[in-house]
Amino acid sequence: MVSSPHEAMHRIFQQYPDLFSRVSEVLGVDIPPPTSATALPTDLTEARPVERRVDTLLRIETEHDGPFVLAIEAQGKKDPRKTASWPYYVSYLHNRYGLPVLLLVVCQDHATAEWAARPIAIGIRQWQTLALNPLVAGPHNMPVITDVAEARKDLALATLAAITHADNPDVGAILKTLSAALRDTPEAIADPIVELTAQGLGNRPAAQQWRNLVAVDLSFYKSFMSEEIRDEGRAQGRAQGRTQGRAESLRLVLEARGITITDEIREKIDNCNDPQLLHVWLNRAATAASVEEVFAGE
Repeated sequence: MVSSPHEAMHRIFQQYPDLFSRVSEVLGVDIPPPTSATALPTDLTEARPVERRVDTLLRIETEHDGPFVLAIEAQGKKDPRKTASWPYYVSYLHNRYGLPVLLLVVCQDHATAEWAARPIAIGIRQWQTLALNPLVAGPHNMPVITDVAEARKDLALATLAAITHADNPDVGAILKTLSAALRDTPEAIADPIVELTAQGLGNRPAAQQWRNLVAVDLSFYKSFMSEEIRDEGRAQGRAQGRTQGRAESLRLVLEARGITITDEIREKIDNCNDPQLLHVWLNRAATAASVEEVFAGE
């Protein structure tokens, strides 16, 4: 089953075909800016019953160097099968369209990006019949954008950068920057960014940070995904508020009844994320004679 980060890493190029121009600049490859980009069919299946599909396929037009075909693969982990399928994709597309072909692989972790960037050689030791050099975008070379003005200059690049840095320790600052950059943008522009970012973060802890930011910073957007994100953020906030309130009440009751709260007990209370369990402890604290009675069986 295809994951949502996988979808977002290549779908962003469908939404913003000219994004590749800026990505290639970031990656240090001198490719002329496109004058147009057309989405092509992604089905690479032959007449033989072998189905092959590339994630996203674009025909890029340039002003002076002519057109080329851009194949984009979102790679979430190392896959030895790609050493066979990627050269096939490139050869097939070159044969089908009669145009230069460029393969871009987008990754979210350093190990996968390093693996994907390795040249693929087909031939014998003395002579390489075919050599494939994928162009790779990932956390090792995409910019860490924490300046709002920089993010506003290119929201599509800022979004892809945030997705590729989903596991970055500073992802909170990256996402905060992106949400701040969206505040003054029209809803039609912000909505795809909100949704692609949510997709790209998948089930990572950063996904909840993004949902909380959308719930607070982008409360005026009304898209389905934005509303869903805000609803989840509000629900999470309410649950967290109830948990914190019960933990504080428990400490107050224990102190009022003269029951000593050790550092160990305080940590136990503060680290409890179960509001029902806190409720049980709070009820016990009203009548318990000792701290052991409060936390009996826990």
